[in-house]
Amino acid sequence: MGIMCRNIRPLYNFEPPASAEEVHDAALQYVRKVSGFTKPSQANTEAFDRAVEAVAAATMHLMGELVTAAPPKDREVEADKARARSAARFAA
Repeated sequence: MGIMCRNIRPLYNFEPPASAEEVHDAALQYVRKVSGFTKPSQANTEAFDRAVEAVAAATMHLMGELVTAAPPKDREVEADKARARSAARFAA
């Protein structure tokens, strides 16, 4: 995996809920990954932007329809867990 974009992270069932900006950023990462473009050429910009908006809309639709009995996860607790996993993985 290249450094073109960060890993897309789960957005569902967090408190506070994912913002429209977070959903857009995830959609942008996805479209960058599948297209292979970090920044599309002028000829491809319109199609690229439409794809980002379509993926973001589909993501919002999906998150609006998902149901769970699990309590929402705390963003800070999950971030701490991820940092601990990373530290363990990259430790000497």
